[in-house]
Amino acid sequence: MRIILVGFDGVQGLDAFGPAEVFAAANRSLGRPEYRIVLAAVGGGRIRATSGIEIRARRLERIAPQAQDTVLVVGGERPAIRAALGCVQLRRWLMRASREVRRLGSVCSGAFVLAGAGLLDGCRAATHWSVCRELSLFRPEVSVDANAIFVRDGKLWTSAGVTTGIDMALAMVEEDWGRHIADSTAARLVVYARRPGFQAQFSETLIAQNEASDALTRGLELIRNAPTARLSVIELAHAVGMSVRSLHRRCQEEFGSTPAKLIERLRTENARLLMTTTPLEAKVIAARSGFENPGRMARAFQRTLGMSPRAYRALFAQAKTGVPESAAVGKKSRKRAVA
Repeated sequence: MRIILVGFDGVQGLDAFGPAEVFAAANRSLGRPEYRIVLAAVGGGRIRATSGIEIRARRLERIAPQAQDTVLVVGGERPAIRAALGCVQLRRWLMRASREVRRLGSVCSGAFVLAGAGLLDGCRAATHWSVCRELSLFRPEVSVDANAIFVRDGKLWTSAGVTTGIDMALAMVEEDWGRHIADSTAARLVVYARRPGFQAQFSETLIAQNEASDALTRGLELIRNAPTARLSVIELAHAVGMSVRSLHRRCQEEFGSTPAKLIERLRTENARLLMTTTPLEAKVIAARSGFENPGRMARAFQRTLGMSPRAYRALFAQAKTGVPESAAVGKKSRKRAVA
């Protein structure tokens, strides 16, 4: 199976080499060369990565897309993406490939190149958290998932920022050869924990603080430093010196979210951290995170992460932090695991 990494001058090196090394490591785990990795660019020749390293690429126009190919458009800085969007030869080749290949996808901002060719229309897609809104505005026909680290929609695969291309490539290896080979590949690359596509790609608190105006920063600090306060939207508005209406408008402008949803997201992030770093019971975590009860916390997890707190802990607690399995999944699951 051929893996065609489509690059250009100004490519983000890890966007290309992360997936490339995953497929190369899978070959070693399999004990045979099932994947052939090709880096190609329009015109071929030397291209420069964002790190300054020069890479030699094959000429894309001379590569005929085939049924077993996987094509991944890698990302880069804004000037490089703008140049790629304006390249007619690249757009034509991708449109041709979309009809022929087994899998078509992108890493990071490479999603803009696919979207520019109309190949993501009507589909769900991921890209780097910093440009999710920009992609939505650039191509409204694309349903941008700002939470996922990678998304599969049919034969279209898109990943979020930089290292998430590794997670997506591991998922492709699992699709091809099963979990054992994917886990072996991850171990060879010293990937600490394989992440499913629905895991959030960034810290809500960190990004919110970075993007917030001074007035809203005070409110975010209040939620973060006193999660058990269970602030209502009215109390939060009062704390930042705004009316409820003004708070709602400012949150929509700065975060694209209502105040209530923002509070829920930040509380859920705090609960996620406690779930994966402590053996605390759900009712204690709910209280410490500002939820009225475990039921409300569970509904917030479903809305934000698409899974229950219990399932989230079972997936991530032991692998990430060494939380004992008994604390992670409970007595019933422990007995099943022992059996």
